[in-house]
Amino acid sequence: MQEYWELYMKQLDGAIASVLVNVGISAELPSEDKYFMGFIKFPMKLPNERGLISEDEEAQLSFIEDKIEMEALRYRIGNYVGKIVSNGDMTFIYYLKHDFEWVDVVKAAMGAFPDYTYEYGSKMDAEWDIYHKLLFPTPIEWQIIQNHKVCDHLKSQGDSLHLPRAIEHKAYFETAEKRAEFIGVIEAEGFKTKELIDANENTPMVGVSFYRQDKPFYYDIDTLSLYLIDLTTRYSGAYDGWETSVVKI
Repeated sequence: MQEYWELYMKQLDGAIASVLVNVGISAELPSEDKYFMGFIKFPMKLPNERGLISEDEEAQLSFIEDKIEMEALRYRIGNYVGKIVSNGDMTFIYYLKHDFEWVDVVKAAMGAFPDYTYEYGSKMDAEWDIYHKLLFPTPIEWQIIQNHKVCDHLKSQGDSLHLPRAIEHKAYFETAEKRAEFIGVIEAEGFKTKELIDANENTPMVGVSFYRQDKPFYYDIDTLSLYLIDLTTRYSGAYDGWETSVVKI
């Protein structure tokens, strides 16, 4: 299976969680074979104040992760799809073609770390519900991931991210009427329309690109883009992201 990993933050059961997930497999999930979800969960020894990985324990946890993966490969039992770190615990999640050797994988891996207590288990998950509903980013979480990638790129080019500049957005709608209603709302909020986009062979939806002077700093652009996602949804549309230019001090 293809590997393309994303790391992002979310809320789980009222606590902050760090989620690492292989999003690359989402386009090629098995549709016929029955799959089991297997997990290993254990409390970390030295979590930081937020219940996440600390620098003092990071190397050891990476060693545990590598050991589990090595044993899973040795038994040829399935695929590592993600991990969750939250509230002082670390959980590794695998999808297994069968689960009768999962106990052997777990004991062979965790037996090398007697100082760590752990729990493990498996269950049938033919629809990959745990992957889709727990690990894979929601549209909002995915937008934040993309926001931060753009912010990181701007910052690497010497941009402080705190200076307002024209930020261009795109959105698409089912009908020209819904698009017009949306444009009326955003123009009242200080946005200016740059271009109307006609439907074509690639998409039956009509679009609009629009811009406003804003700051692309992480929290500012997250707040703005999440608002625009909500607004476009109200008008049967879909937000399609943003772009801007580098501004140096």
